[in-house]
Amino acid sequence: MIGIARLALCAAAVVATTVYQGSALAQSLKVETGNSAGLTTLVPQLLAKSLTESGVSLLINSDQTLTRSAMSLGIGRIDAAVVPPPAFNAMQRAAGPYQKAGDSAKEAAANIRSLFPFAGGVFHPIVWADSGIDSWDDMKGKRIFIGPPAGAANRQITGLIRLAGGLEEDTDYTPIRLGWGAAIQAFQDGQFDVLVGAFPVGAAAVQQLGLQREIRLIGVSEEVRNSAEWAKYLNQMGELNSSVAPGTYDGQVNGDETISIPAYAMVFGVNKGMDDDLAYSLTKTYWDSVEGYKKSVAVLAQLPTDDPLAGNNVPLHPGAARYYEEQGIEFPAAIVPPAE
Repeated sequence: MIGIARLALCAAAVVATTVYQGSALAQSLKVETGNSAGLTTLVPQLLAKSLTESGVSLLINSDQTLTRSAMSLGIGRIDAAVVPPPAFNAMQRAAGPYQKAGDSAKEAAANIRSLFPFAGGVFHPIVWADSGIDSWDDMKGKRIFIGPPAGAANRQITGLIRLAGGLEEDTDYTPIRLGWGAAIQAFQDGQFDVLVGAFPVGAAAVQQLGLQREIRLIGVSEEVRNSAEWAKYLNQMGELNSSVAPGTYDGQVNGDETISIPAYAMVFGVNKGMDDDLAYSLTKTYWDSVEGYKKSVAVLAQLPTDDPLAGNNVPLHPGAARYYEEQGIEFPAAIVPPAE
């Protein structure tokens, strides 16, 4: 797998703004997405189906580490990617997983534009019911899955554990980093004790765990959710308060409770060199289709439509901005398309 530092070394040799030739609406776009069992892949897949008659095809490569995908997008290796807001924030500052990339990361971030945000899913802290782990306190000294290596989810999940349980990475627990696709099997095989998975509410993957063996979900207390530190965490990580309703999962021993946990936003990002008409068409197709997505796939009911740009911290592509302006949707100054 190509690391971020290696991608940065390639940046000087790759033209950051992709040149689109021929018809803007007759081409194949390389798209990288996250967990193949989650919304970060399902939403682009549904968009691809909606685009079938337009002449645009999305060539989706799933189960990618999205921090690397964002770098690939910024240097023009791919046409689009699902971008985690915390990753874009870190990329702009050459911080976290982008620290070694330095100015190359900042330059790549400057080449990324957004079309639309969507609810990426909800963090599910899951343990086996017979593990003896009934609370955050019980996780001390345990092995906890925190997402893929160098992934944006690392910061989100370790922040969740720190605020909800008062536990610090390495000091109070052993962090386990694996690709999303391998995490569930590794949990089933006993390679770690706590799975903090990223799933849509009602996900089949969680249902299957409960059918195999009883599970317990660990929620965030009301005291923590009402704290200033929690509000700051949600804002920094592009998250919002969410919950799993009673009766959602079979085999959940505390399934009669409402489990309060955070949901996270994702952004469908493109390179700034994308043709304006193509960016407009992709954006319009998504919003024209989203209600149908929600009706056809139960887990997509959580996709927000009342605040179309909630959670987006990536500047809009001019083509996308044109769509929102036509719809009378105001967007924050922070995501106004930069003057080129």
